[in-house]
Amino acid sequence: MATEADVRNLALAMPAVTERLSWGQPAWFAKTLLARIWEPGVLTVKTEEREALAGTEPDIFFWTPHHERSPRLVLVRLARIDVKLLEELLQDSYRLAGGELGSRGRPREY
Repeated sequence: MATEADVRNLALAMPAVTERLSWGQPAWFAKTLLARIWEPGVLTVKTEEREALAGTEPDIFFWTPHHERSPRLVLVRLARIDVKLLEELLQDSYRLAGGELGSRGRPREY
């Protein structure tokens, strides 16, 4: 089970990530949006695998009609995801948000 504190710690550990409010909710940005709390216990992240994630783990991953026009956004139920998978999702979202990853797929250290 992951928490908003886990999201905050993992996101802010990546180079050049900042936190600010977006639509009144905590959000984390690289060059663009990396992740945002959608509602209590639900996180929005970017991914290129939305259909696959929601298809294989619908109890964790989903989207609403609001997200239909943004095929890279997926919602994550934090209470149902482990921290390791959350970290992998945030790293993927970091890359899609314009963050630079090092040669091992981890955020580049500056």
